[in-house]
Amino acid sequence: MLAEIKAFIEPELSEFQSRFKESMRSRVPLLDRIAFYLIKSKGKQIRPIFVLATAKSCGGIKESTFTAASLIELLHTASLVHDDVVDNAYKRRGFFSINALWKHKAAVLVGDFLLSKGLLLALDHKEYDLLHIVSEAVRQISEGELLQMEKSRVLNLDESIYFDIIRQKTASLIAAACAAGAFSAGVSPEMVERMRLFGETAGLSFQIKDDLFDYGKEEVGKPLGIDIKEKKLTLPLIYALKHCDSGTRNHMIHLIKRHSEDKTKRGEIIEFVRSSGGIEYATEKMNKLADDAVQLLEESDGLTNTEHLKNLVHFIIARRK
Repeated sequence: MLAEIKAFIEPELSEFQSRFKESMRSRVPLLDRIAFYLIKSKGKQIRPIFVLATAKSCGGIKESTFTAASLIELLHTASLVHDDVVDNAYKRRGFFSINALWKHKAAVLVGDFLLSKGLLLALDHKEYDLLHIVSEAVRQISEGELLQMEKSRVLNLDESIYFDIIRQKTASLIAAACAAGAFSAGVSPEMVERMRLFGETAGLSFQIKDDLFDYGKEEVGKPLGIDIKEKKLTLPLIYALKHCDSGTRNHMIHLIKRHSEDKTKRGEIIEFVRSSGGIEYATEKMNKLADDAVQLLEESDGLTNTEHLKNLVHFIIARRK
């Protein structure tokens, strides 16, 4: 499915990748080595694909679209590098993280470098509106991460706060990707906002899928139970804790608070979630959000080739890693 989506924007995606590599160049050999490693270990590039596919559906990919896609991917990469430092993570997608290979100090500085390159890219092309769209997402990502950190300390999280967190920390950048793509194509402010909402809705379903991986049968790029280890309450666990008796709830909260480092105890929590309907509930919510995102496309006049955006939504909830 992803191959078909990429084929739809193949020439433009290739052009983006070339420009993105160029945007990461520096005069410092160490930075160039790390940038090369980041490009080599890159993921599926879902966010720039959202930028390009949205622009194409909104009237066509223009010069501004490549700036938007590079800006989004630079800031996304910067956030991942910083996340790995914050989470003390030593692997991502099967590759060693930057902080694992070059230590925390270098990783923080590399993240700062990527962030500054994104800002300068927008300013050099006088893309002030694009910069505003993406800067708003960066603000939300930071707030979302801090909100999650605060709630992890007290393990006090209901479903509404969970959605506030994932709307900010994940969905906001996919929303920005779609808004930036639409803006770069020259559509109306109303259509830009509609595509932003489409991206946000798809982004919520994307994060729930990521959270479900924590309770899978095998590792798919992130270790099983890593969210539990970091005391992050995600939707499957929130549901399970809400629908059990007080004794079980207190026991599970105790395990998360005191024994999250213990692999056996994490396995007990995972089994509790699986047997409590948490997986089914989160999957249902994820599918409903994906359907809502598709419906936003179907109800939007003036869009073309929306099948590729719909397929992208279906892909992010069907992916295996």
